[in-house]
Amino acid sequence: MTTKTPEELLQITYRPPARDWRDPHVDFEARRGSWSYPGAAKNLKYMGFPNPREWSPTDADWKLPENWKEIIQKGFKERLGKYRSLQVFLDTCVRCGACADKCHFFLGSGDPKNMPVLRAELLRSIYRNDFTAAGKILGSLAGGRKLTEDVLKEWYYYFYQCTECRRCSVFCPYGIDTAEITAFARELMNLVGLNINWVMEPVANCQRTGNHMGIQPHTFKDNVDFLVDELEEVTGIKVNTSINRKGAEILFVIPSADYFADPGIYTFMGYLLLFEHLGLDYSLSAYASEGGNFGLFTSHETIKRLNYKIYAEARRLGVKWILGGECGHMWRVVHQYMDTMNGPADFLEKPVSPITGTHFENAASTRTVHITEFTSDLIQHGKLKLDPSRNDHRRVTFHDSCNPARAVGLLEEPRHVLRNVCNHFFEMPENTIREETFCCAGGAGLGNDENIEMRMRGGLPRGNALRHVRDEHGVNLMACICAIDRATLPPLAEYWAPGVEISGVHELVANALVMEGENDRKTDLRGDPLAGTEGAEDDNV
Repeated sequence: MTTKTPEELLQITYRPPARDWRDPHVDFEARRGSWSYPGAAKNLKYMGFPNPREWSPTDADWKLPENWKEIIQKGFKERLGKYRSLQVFLDTCVRCGACADKCHFFLGSGDPKNMPVLRAELLRSIYRNDFTAAGKILGSLAGGRKLTEDVLKEWYYYFYQCTECRRCSVFCPYGIDTAEITAFARELMNLVGLNINWVMEPVANCQRTGNHMGIQPHTFKDNVDFLVDELEEVTGIKVNTSINRKGAEILFVIPSADYFADPGIYTFMGYLLLFEHLGLDYSLSAYASEGGNFGLFTSHETIKRLNYKIYAEARRLGVKWILGGECGHMWRVVHQYMDTMNGPADFLEKPVSPITGTHFENAASTRTVHITEFTSDLIQHGKLKLDPSRNDHRRVTFHDSCNPARAVGLLEEPRHVLRNVCNHFFEMPENTIREETFCCAGGAGLGNDENIEMRMRGGLPRGNALRHVRDEHGVNLMACICAIDRATLPPLAEYWAPGVEISGVHELVANALVMEGENDRKTDLRGDPLAGTEGAEDDNV
């Protein structure tokens, strides 16, 4: 955790600095706690990425290729020709400032280069100088800047302070997707080996073993078996799981954090209990054991490579369709990139719930259904036996994870589930949820410890909204449907809203599920006493 107290971090000034924004110099030594360590050489080598070497942002020499400028300019030109959206976004912005105060990193730091409009200008100024007629003739008078090593270092600092959450895009009158500009800047930096390890390590692990953690197939099975035993100890139910089973109806793909780390493991246990309740014919895969795709934070080619494993496994196992767990950027990749990169997935069937008969028309092309859509449909058709009073020791709010909510519009389904498994549900303020949700400030590879001060600064808006419902309604749990959120929100909540814990939605589903043959439930999945049981506080009093 950052050594600064919340009170110290709140000393933010929004006064414009005296220094001209076109000055690219960044003092990395003075800004420790607000940048991420570079990608390790071993990970770049494994992926076949350019310029693998050991270096530090505090070094004077970043060990760039001799022709680094030529590489960046060539890469820029290629992408302008390949992606029409890039040139549209670069040409369209009129610098109206509608996005300026919408970024959580600007709100938490007061640094004007964290305004989406100015962060994009760091890339746009090079575009104007090198790729427009006005810039070539007029230079800085046309808003252009020359590409220098200091500019490249400035890109590294600020484009790895954007979580690509796309909140700014909601407010842009021209619909400019600033997250795409960040993605392109990172892709250009990747060409000369300027990456961060919190992206590169998961990418390399996922390419090698099928998941971000680098877990081997036998360890994956051991983890699943361990959680099955834990679930039996709490509920008295021994669930049946299958891994790598050919001929199952459904391939179930989850983020690796859900079977590896607290609090995600309770969400995973929730999935297993739900499927046992239904008698669902599904299989996990030890080779596609990751729904997340950190290629989204690296390059379009890497997105394609990592997404392919899921559909390759679906084909190998001969399943009918895919069910996806509570994962944020899996959902954006599948629904916004998969069709043009790896699809269409026409070797699979259009998803139909084997329990309710519902045709998931929104998944007719990707053949992938989100677990909250699936469970919401089950509840709508009365297929689950639920006792929401089992969650009465929890007063719950919901964090709209950026990619499922803002990018894909998955807004009502998780709320429908929560309102049916919890008696005490409270929304955070209107302008902090749904499409306008604030980010966890740790996505896009920024959820690392060396970047903790900037994470807490960026987490201020979400923390402030969370503190509000904690104080107003006694909220003690924030649910979400993203594995990155479940990893990054606990320290954020501890810092800005102490006393609030983090969970997935299906952890609460499992608490409320009434299973045939279960024991006399006294605790939830975490072992905390249920309200009204011996030794527990009754929150209804």
